[in-house]
Amino acid sequence: MSERVRIFDTTLRDGEQAPGFSLKVEEKLQLAHTLDELGVDILEAGFPIASPADAEAVRRVASDVRRPVVAGLARCRKGDIERAAWAIEPAAHPRIHTFIATSDLHLEKKLQISRQQCLDATGENVTLARQYADDVEFSAEDALRSNVDFLCQVIDVAIKAGATTINLPDTVGYSTPDEIGEFFRAVIQRVNAPANVIYSAHCHDDLGLAVANTLTAVEAGVRQIECTINGIGERAGNAALEEIVMAMRVRPDRLPFTTGIDTRHIYKASQMLTRLTGQGVQVNKAIVGRNAFAHEAGIHQDGILKDRRTYEIMKAEDVGVPWDPLVLGKHSGRAAVQQKCRELGVQLIGDELVELYRALMAIADDRKVITDADVAEAIRLIRGESVSVRA
Repeated sequence: MSERVRIFDTTLRDGEQAPGFSLKVEEKLQLAHTLDELGVDILEAGFPIASPADAEAVRRVASDVRRPVVAGLARCRKGDIERAAWAIEPAAHPRIHTFIATSDLHLEKKLQISRQQCLDATGENVTLARQYADDVEFSAEDALRSNVDFLCQVIDVAIKAGATTINLPDTVGYSTPDEIGEFFRAVIQRVNAPANVIYSAHCHDDLGLAVANTLTAVEAGVRQIECTINGIGERAGNAALEEIVMAMRVRPDRLPFTTGIDTRHIYKASQMLTRLTGQGVQVNKAIVGRNAFAHEAGIHQDGILKDRRTYEIMKAEDVGVPWDPLVLGKHSGRAAVQQKCRELGVQLIGDELVELYRALMAIADDRKVITDADVAEAIRLIRGESVSVRA
């Protein structure tokens, strides 16, 4: 039987912190409704202490989006927690997400505090957060580079103070899949956590391993994953929601886990984020990139025309992408040219397919992609007459 994994979406917080991805209050609210429609379990709406606008955005999301848990981020500081509490107060399901760094590097160089001071701050501020919300998540920043013995002490303090979600992030994308699996198994085994405590993974993509690390963490016992639409976020970004969810859906034999995501809304969410931020998605991006379900090579085109499963492991329609797989170019074959003519309502006669194919390949030598207009013009020249094609 498949186990349920919670999706914690941080597009509006960690994702929005990436250079060039900032959103206005109304834009955040618009995207929040789309994420709600997508089915995320927890929606991290922002970092309220960061600015008045961010605090307002979190409060607006908390007021208007009623189904998911709405979280506000706060450092382990009194002012942060009080501001986050104000912002999430209208939520139907409010969460305060508080964090402090636990690696010696961060403690010494960034925070300039001792391990004991870190333990004290954790206990005091998780306790404070619980005064404002029953649902408190604690994150140990830079957990993967922390001393495991000390990290387990911090986790124990956070749980005793009232945290019910423990997030152990790979803040700088340093880990590898085998390492992160061993890490979570060790921590979960060593910490005597109550049954209601959920472990969470938040992986960054600095080495291109965020999705792989996240999936391995789930296999090791994590039941909440933190991710973003299109994988946006600080530096190289976060684990991409769409890749994680579809990996579980396509490979239940290896990943026997389910989520509450309605995958048919994935492409819509991706496109909305692109439109609101003005930041495009790379064309070969898995699931939502322009080429994710496109085929130019003749062998591939012939295969999918016979059976889509030959070169596609999922259906474009399952993630809300309009399926229009054939791209005519210099690698295309005759089967694709003939199919394109059918789509345009043109019936080829005799040797016309051979002549048309040669004509289009000559065009393809000078261009990257052949358009419908190119096809119509080539047919006109072959026949010496005007050709009417479907719009």
